[in-house]
Amino acid sequence: MISEIGLLYAAGVAYLGLLFFIAHATERGWLPAALVRHPLVYILSLGVYATTWTYYGSVGFAQSEGYTFLTIYLGLTLAFLLAPVLLAPVLRLVRDYQLTSLADLFAFRYRSQLTGVLVTLFMLMGVLPYIALQIKAVTESVSVLTQEAPPNLLALGFCATLGLFAILFGARHITPREKHEGLVVAIAFESAVKLVALLLVGGFALFQVFGGPAGLGDWLAAHPQALEALNEPVSEGPWSSLMLLAFAAAFLLPRQFHMLFVENMDPRALQAASWGFPLFLLLLNLPIPLVLWAGQARGLEIPPDYYVLGLTAGDGAGWLALLTFIGGVSAASAMMIVTTLALAAMCLNHLLLPAHVTQQSLPQSNLYGWLLWGRRLLILLIIALGYGFYWLLEFNQGLVQIGLISFVAVAQFLPGFIALLFWPRATRIGFIAGLSGGILMWLLALILPLLEASGLPGLPLNLAALMGAEEENRWAFATFWSLAVNSALFVLGSLLSRPTREEAEAALACRREQLPPARTAGEVQSVSQLETHLARVVGPQTAALEVERALQDLDLKATERRPAELRRLRGRLERNLSGLMGPLLARMMVDNRLDVAPQTQVALADSLRFVEEQLEHSTVRLRGLAAELDTLRRYHRQVLHELPLGVCSIAPCGDILIWNHTMSTISGIPAEDAVGQPLESLKDPWEGVLRTFINGDDRHLYKLQLSVEGRYRWLNLHKAAIESSVTGDSAAHGLGGMVVLVEDLTELHTLESEVAHNDRLASIGRLAAGVAHEIGNPLTGITSLAQNLRYEQDPAEVELTVRQILEQTRRINDIVQSLITFSHAGEAPRPLPAAVDLRACVDEALQLVQLGGSGREITCINGVPRELRARGNQQRLLQVFVNLINNALQASRPGDRVTLTGARVPGGVEVRVEDEGSGIEDGLLDQIFEPFFTTKPPGEGTGLGLSVVYSIIQDHGGTVYADNRPEGGTCFRIRLPAAEEEVMA
Repeated sequence: MISEIGLLYAAGVAYLGLLFFIAHATERGWLPAALVRHPLVYILSLGVYATTWTYYGSVGFAQSEGYTFLTIYLGLTLAFLLAPVLLAPVLRLVRDYQLTSLADLFAFRYRSQLTGVLVTLFMLMGVLPYIALQIKAVTESVSVLTQEAPPNLLALGFCATLGLFAILFGARHITPREKHEGLVVAIAFESAVKLVALLLVGGFALFQVFGGPAGLGDWLAAHPQALEALNEPVSEGPWSSLMLLAFAAAFLLPRQFHMLFVENMDPRALQAASWGFPLFLLLLNLPIPLVLWAGQARGLEIPPDYYVLGLTAGDGAGWLALLTFIGGVSAASAMMIVTTLALAAMCLNHLLLPAHVTQQSLPQSNLYGWLLWGRRLLILLIIALGYGFYWLLEFNQGLVQIGLISFVAVAQFLPGFIALLFWPRATRIGFIAGLSGGILMWLLALILPLLEASGLPGLPLNLAALMGAEEENRWAFATFWSLAVNSALFVLGSLLSRPTREEAEAALACRREQLPPARTAGEVQSVSQLETHLARVVGPQTAALEVERALQDLDLKATERRPAELRRLRGRLERNLSGLMGPLLARMMVDNRLDVAPQTQVALADSLRFVEEQLEHSTVRLRGLAAELDTLRRYHRQVLHELPLGVCSIAPCGDILIWNHTMSTISGIPAEDAVGQPLESLKDPWEGVLRTFINGDDRHLYKLQLSVEGRYRWLNLHKAAIESSVTGDSAAHGLGGMVVLVEDLTELHTLESEVAHNDRLASIGRLAAGVAHEIGNPLTGITSLAQNLRYEQDPAEVELTVRQILEQTRRINDIVQSLITFSHAGEAPRPLPAAVDLRACVDEALQLVQLGGSGREITCINGVPRELRARGNQQRLLQVFVNLINNALQASRPGDRVTLTGARVPGGVEVRVEDEGSGIEDGLLDQIFEPFFTTKPPGEGTGLGLSVVYSIIQDHGGTVYADNRPEGGTCFRIRLPAAEEEVMA
């Protein structure tokens, strides 16, 4: 038998030292990463749930309540079976928003400083009995082994030692965004020690006490009351209440929340834990009935809670007794270390820091050191409070009964937790009202009777007696009424109040299918400006370090100036500060100090990118309606991006939301360089063109000519305003904007130019004979004059002859130049529209047509007024008149007339080309402007002349019509925009 208290204390300290060495080796990288991040390590780390309640108290609970003791683990198993819908969303929130405790989670959702304060204080009150339970279990286990009353200083020494190791495990340095891998591995090792120790004790009971399974069977047959004692309480016990308490404790206890969510290194490990952790608890509880029956068989005269120790200590198995004692110390110390770390973070973020921020007394020179020492002192204070609770109260109850007090307290957070995930209508007023009511019922139903039983002065109030429920199980009574009052006040308070905008945003973030909280664009223009503003709160050293870490997280450079990236950096800073100081203080610092401009809304841009990224990279397999909606989304997105039209969607703030593949091809700007950026970031000429078009009154802009990367493009632009279809907050978040469609006509324009050019060449071919004849006459005259010139002696006659030769030469030059100009018109980039003298243009067209000889027997009359001017391109309009006059001459008979007249009309000018031919059949008037349509016999026409005319007039923004004249013949009417001086006239 072990009788030296000093030896037990030394063994406990040595074991804690071993745990610290394991944690230190992990942090230094001495252990392989594959082992550290293995899912089994994560599963075992969750074994911190099994404290001295399980290790010692389960045997006593089984004796009094039978198999009902399993409800504590069945409730937890149910919680982990619901991990995909209950735990996984919270894990996502904790990781995305750097939440470090349950108080952070509730403060993030219900957006109230009072929320964080209330949760922290009540969690502290609710967990103190559990901390006291661990101290009680360790001191009484020493008494069992030594068979002596433990000295008064033993509990104090144990608490002091644990305080030191808690600081070493979790408060040696500030790591707000890093996981404590060493702590996780150490707790996993601790869980393995507990499991091995209990299984060895169970094996000892089976083989050493009963002599094997056959001996156990004989003993049970001889003592049937042993089985009846386990079965009988099952039908009468508070199964539902205990399962509900265990269900809530599975993820709401501070130590469970910390290990389950905050210290999670790989979200995929949660899937393995959903079955692995219940299996661990099943193995841990298998020995409990064996130990109970063995203790009864041996007739141990110690409380059943400590049968685990009494069996081995009374049989001379010193090594097993020591190992069992180490297992108990391990269960108690792991719980206290992790719990104090979690509670210290809660107290720091929601009690200590807000008070200093309110008084503007945050140290700016060494903020990290201030936070570090604050956390250390809080750890010691929490352990001291637990020791004080242990010292003040005389615990005449079993370990499980003490633990259940904490379980009922923690269950008061369950309504708020469920609403956080599934009820966006919940408000902070409802949460605070419900939690306050639950706290009051917990105090009246459990704490006041505990104080009275311990002999302390208190209010002599028996709530169960007042409500006529003295015969009811007190755990069922306390659980039902505290949660009933809590839930009723929560629902009533939420329905009577309205969620604030911040609460609505947080509610959306908490629902998996919704968007992150909407953000407003800050006025900061650079990273350095962001750092300067943050330094006003946390000091230059801390600000520089936090900005540098945020830049590394996002893989950005310190020279970043893009507004969208600065918004991402600002959001990352808030999340990182949330891990350091809590979500409320982080939001307060970022919103109040980083100069937010609320009039500039970017929620739609950020949300759209967020949704696309999350859905594209999501590993979750959607089902049912969600899968159909996602398929429809992908289809529409693919259609949008593959559309042969350029699509550019712009938010009200000026940020680009959509930039499809065709838009990237047209502009030469990749989508990744455009989406999320303001219009100002686009390179010339797109920023000016799009901004001018968006701000203009015209909804359509035709045949815009742009030089893009040294190449001319012809574009049609169309726009449509997207009005918000919702009201309220959603409308205020920028659900609207403008969509611009860009139609690239460059290839079509090139084709039209080639067709027009070919048509001109065909016309030149038809004119060739006439040109030769026209040039032949002046050449004959020049030859004759040159022959006579050699015989002339009179200077006056010589001068006259030279002038005549030069005149004939100029005539030839004019004919040739007209042909050259006509043949090359439109090949070079088109000049800007200018005022065109229509009469002069018609004169030149008549001269060209008459070169071919077809118009010599037909009278051509130019009746266009001399002052009539249109806005356009003279060479292209020349081709129009040449084609129309040619058609008119070909349709006319010798002696007919072709008349061209012009006049001003509303909105422009009109030119008529009339002939006296046979006209066009009425059924063909609508087809004559179609390409390759001709009424001429095969081989006598290309069918492109009138198509070219139609295309050129359309490019000028005009119209062309054809009608039959009542007196015979055809009339072509051309309407063109008037030149500026024409309009002014």
